[in-house]
Amino acid sequence: MYSIGQLSKRTGVKVPTIRYYEDVGLVTAAGRTSGNQRRYGQPELEQLGFIKHARDLGFSIDAISSLIDLQSHPDRTCQDATDIARVQLADVRDKIRQLVALETELQRLADGCDGDGIAGECYVLAALGDHQLCDADHD
Repeated sequence: MYSIGQLSKRTGVKVPTIRYYEDVGLVTAAGRTSGNQRRYGQPELEQLGFIKHARDLGFSIDAISSLIDLQSHPDRTCQDATDIARVQLADVRDKIRQLVALETELQRLADGCDGDGIAGECYVLAALGDHQLCDADHD
């Protein structure tokens, strides 16, 4: 059995986050000792590892909840899991596209100023103050 602190150390998930996962139903609520301390077993350790890995990959709490539900029905098709992973992949690709556009604009801003002038004539400062000086929309 693990205390919440031990579980946190073993998984790298912070104690408040473990409590939150319990509150939203991702992790089974821990049993309590006579001293009212939470105690977790191997299944909770593994479940928390699954959740942490999924969060590290950017899956939402709702997606993780759906994936956990699929885990509890081993006889069901894995198409739902594949669909959830594909949605996450599309989201990541969209973020990458946005980051590449942001990188391009920031490079253009940095290249627009050699750094030798005065702040009153700085292109970087002027562009930050006037969105019309940007090449692309990056809201």
